Amino acid sequence: MELSAFTGTWRIERRIEDFRAGRTGPLTGTARFDPLPDGLRYLETGTLSFAGTAPIQASRRYLWRDGGAGTIDVFFDDGRFFHRFDAEAPAPAAAHDCPPDRYRVRYDFRGWPRWEAEWRVTGPRKDYAMLTSYTAAPGPRAGR
Repeated sequence: MELSAFTGTWRIERRIEDFRAGRTGPLTGTARFDPLPDGLRYLETGTLSFAGTAPIQASRRYLWRDGGAGTIDVFFDDGRFFHRFDAEAPAPAAAHDCPPDRYRVRYDFRGWPRWEAEWRVTGPRKDYAMLTSYTAAPGPRAGR
């Protein structure tokens, strides 16, 4: 899958299971992949809700770049490397160590243009899982 296939806006639905706090909450919002000269800028915005708390506006930013040979490199917004995954693999996965924490992700593109990213994060103060479903929003998309 080419990097350009992600260009455009996606609706996202995320389920976060915080095992340490014993709570589960949804996040709903959008993710945009905007073209840059050397890749795509990922901008996610949404509303996170946990029972008994006020909804929180959340956002995250990444840079996605072609890593060559079917791979995609993901960087933090400040340019630091985050992880690489093989978009052509049957079960794309990656890991990122940020001692003392460990981040593992599995991607699933089998239902394209619907896809998922499943994260598992563990560490001394972190223990959570996130499953995010991306659904193509109406409008033009490079990968259609």
